[in-house]
Amino acid sequence: MELVCCTCEFYKHAIYINKNVFFKYMVAIKNFTPRLYQETIMASCAKGNCLVILPTGLGKTKTAIMAAVQRLNSYPSSKILFLTVTKPLAEQIHNEIKECMDIDEDKIALFTGSVAPSKREEMWKNSIVTVSTPQCIENDIINNRIELDNVSLIVADEAHNAVKDYSYTWVTKQYHSKSRFPRIIGLTASPGSDLERIQEVCKNLYIEEIEIRTDQDPDVKPYVHDIDISWLEVNLSTIFLEATKYLQNFLNDRLEKLKQWGILQRKDLRYVSKTELLELQAQLRGRASTGEKDFVIWNAISVLAEIMKVSHGLELLETQGVVPTYKYMERLNSDASATKTKAVKNIVKDLNFRSAFVKISKLYEDKVEHPKLIELQKIIEKEIKENPDKKIIAFNQYRDNAVDIVEKLSKIENVSAKLFVGQMKKNETGLSQKEQRAILDEFREGKFNVLVATSIAEQGLDIPEVDTVIFYEPIPSEIRQIQRRGRTGRHGKGKVIVLMTKGTMDEGYRWSAFHKEKRMHRNLNDLKKKLTLMLNTTEEKITNYIKENKIKIFADYREKGTGIFKELVELNVELKLDSFPNSDYILSSRVGIEFKTVHDFVESIIDGRLLQQVRNLKNNFERPLLIIEGMEDIYSVRNVHANAIRGALSAVAVDFGVPILHTKNTKDTAQMLKIIAKREQEETGAEFSVHPEKKNLSIKEQQEYIVSSLPGVGSVLSKPLLKRFKSVKKVVNAEQKELEEVEGIGNRKAEKIRDILDREYQILD
Repeated sequence: MELVCCTCEFYKHAIYINKNVFFKYMVAIKNFTPRLYQETIMASCAKGNCLVILPTGLGKTKTAIMAAVQRLNSYPSSKILFLTVTKPLAEQIHNEIKECMDIDEDKIALFTGSVAPSKREEMWKNSIVTVSTPQCIENDIINNRIELDNVSLIVADEAHNAVKDYSYTWVTKQYHSKSRFPRIIGLTASPGSDLERIQEVCKNLYIEEIEIRTDQDPDVKPYVHDIDISWLEVNLSTIFLEATKYLQNFLNDRLEKLKQWGILQRKDLRYVSKTELLELQAQLRGRASTGEKDFVIWNAISVLAEIMKVSHGLELLETQGVVPTYKYMERLNSDASATKTKAVKNIVKDLNFRSAFVKISKLYEDKVEHPKLIELQKIIEKEIKENPDKKIIAFNQYRDNAVDIVEKLSKIENVSAKLFVGQMKKNETGLSQKEQRAILDEFREGKFNVLVATSIAEQGLDIPEVDTVIFYEPIPSEIRQIQRRGRTGRHGKGKVIVLMTKGTMDEGYRWSAFHKEKRMHRNLNDLKKKLTLMLNTTEEKITNYIKENKIKIFADYREKGTGIFKELVELNVELKLDSFPNSDYILSSRVGIEFKTVHDFVESIIDGRLLQQVRNLKNNFERPLLIIEGMEDIYSVRNVHANAIRGALSAVAVDFGVPILHTKNTKDTAQMLKIIAKREQEETGAEFSVHPEKKNLSIKEQQEYIVSSLPGVGSVLSKPLLKRFKSVKKVVNAEQKELEEVEGIGNRKAEKIRDILDREYQILD
C-alpha cells in the first residue's frame, strides 16, 4: 500500500493515509501523491495564513487542495472558498478539485458572472467547496446572499492581485472579521519585486507565514525541467529608420520647446521617460489649479500630451511593426477631425508627423515586415520542421499586431496558427470566454500548433506541454515575464526565445524586468525573516464596532464600481440594490441623493447630464442632495473654464435649491450616507418606499413614472411602452406577446411584467 503524509494542526504527529482512502467518514485527496515540498508547505498552511510562492506548473492548486481537506476534517461542517481572477481559471480549478478531492461532485460549486445571483445563493447553501471569481463573492456579500461565518478556508489564487481596491482585499477583510475559524492561503508564482507591494499583499491577506520555492531549491529541483532562454537581437532596416527619423524629429522639437519655456530642466533630452513626462504633466496641472494664468502652463500641458501620443507611435514602429503603427496613426488622423482636443489636432498638422505617416502608409501598402516578424516566421518554420507536433506560444502586446502575425504564420507550411485575445473591445478583435475555452481545447488536443496570444494567456491558464514560448518583445514587468516564461517547461524541457530590437525601448525593458526579478527574490527572503515582527499586531474586527440596529440604504446597482458599497457593508449597513432612474441612493421616504466624484461632476457639465439629473432628483424627492466626492481641485481636473463650473454649482444650489455636500473619499461618503440615513430613519421610520411619491409632475410624467416601476422597465423603456399602448391601463392589460413586440422589452422582461401584474397579493404573517 502506497502511503502519503498529511499534517493536521490538531494532532501532534503525522497521520498516514492511503492516497485514495483518507479515513472512514473523512474527506480525502485522490488521484495524486503529494510531493515532499507540497507536504512541507502544507505544514505551514496548517499553522497559519500562508503565502505560497511556487514556480508555474509545480502544483500550487494541489497544495491548496491538501489544505482544504485538512480544514474540512478539522471543521467537518464548514465550507471552503477558492477564489481566482478569471472565469476560465475558475473552471480549471473547479475541474481540478473534482478530480483531486474525494467529495460528491454536486457539493463542488462554480460561481461566475454568468450564473444568476439567485442560483448562486441556492448553490452556496448546498455546497461544501465553492470556486468563484472574487467579484461574484463581493457582490453576493454586499447583497446578503452568502455568509462567511462558516467558511474555514479561503484560497486566493494569483494572490499578487491582492492590492489596492481589487476584490481580494475587501473579501478577505470581510472574511477575517466574520469567520468563526478564518484561514487564508495565497497562491502565486510571482508576487512582484516592489517590497511595498509584497507587504501590501501580505497585509491584505493577513499572511503569517511565507513559503517560497525557486527552481533551484533542493526539494523542488527534481520536478523542474530545464528552460533554455535565448535573446535574439534584430536591427531596424533603413526604410524603418527613415520613418522613425520624422517621429523622433517631432519629439525633439516638442522637448526643445519645453526646455526653452523652462518646463523641462535637463541638458540631455534623449532619455526622457514616460514616467517623467507624466509627473511633469501632473505638476503643471497642479500649478494651473492654483490660479496661475501663465499661458505657457496650458501650452506645456498640451505639448506633453502630444509627446506621449507620438512616443507611443514611435515605440510601435520600432518594436512592433508597420501594421499596428499605421492603424494607430490612422486613428489619430480620424480623431483629429472629430475632436476638439488641441493636442491631437496639432499632431496631425505637424509636417514631421505627416511625413512619417506618408512613409508608414507606403510601408503598409507594400506589406513591409518588421525584422522581428521576419525572424519570428523563420523561428517557427524551423521549430515545426524539426517536430510537426510541437506546441508554440507567441506572445505579443498588441491585438492589431497579433492579428497580422497570425495571418503571416498561417502561410508557412505545416503551421496552423490561431489568435488568442481577451474579450471584445470597441473597434477591436475579441473573443468571448466560450470561444477562448474552445481555442484552448483545440490547442490542447493538437488541432493547431501555434497560439498567438496577448497578455490574456500569461496568467494561470492550463496549457500543457508547450514546447516553445516566444516573446515578440521584452516586457518591463517581472510578474508578467515570469508568467509568460512559465507556460513552458512544465512536462519536459522548454525553450524561451525573446525578440529584441537593438537601440530601442526593448533594451530598457529587458534589463528592467531582469533587475526586478532579482530584487523580488531578495525582498521575499528578507520579508520572510521579518514577517513575524511585521504582522505582530492584530486588527480589531469591524463587527465589534457596530452595535446599533442596521440602517437600510437603497442604492442603484450601477454605482457598485465606486467602492462605496463595500464601505457601507463594513459599516454594517443593510444594502438593497436595484435600478433607480432618478437617484443613486435613497436614504428615506424623502431623501434621495445624486452622487458624483469631482471628475464625474465636471464630465457631467461637459456632456450636459448634470442639470437634467438634478431636475429629476428635485422632482422626485422632498429633500434632494448632491454629494461631490474627492480632494482634487474641481477647477483643474479638466480643461474647463472656471466660470462654467461656478455656473453649474450655483444652478444646482440656487436655481434648483439642492444642497451640495462635499466628501473626501469613499470612506467619508459612506459615513455621510450612513449618518444621514440614521437621522432620517430615526425620524421617519426604517420602512419606506423606494418608489417615493412624486411632486409637481405633469400627467405625461406621472404616466411614465407609473410604468417605469414595472420590472426591468425604468424611465427609458416606459416611453416606448406608452407610445405603443397609448395609456397606463392598456400597458397593464397587454398580453405577454404584445409586450414582447416593444423594442427593448423581450421575452424575459415581458414575462416578469406579466408575473408581477397577475400574481395575487399575499400578506405574510
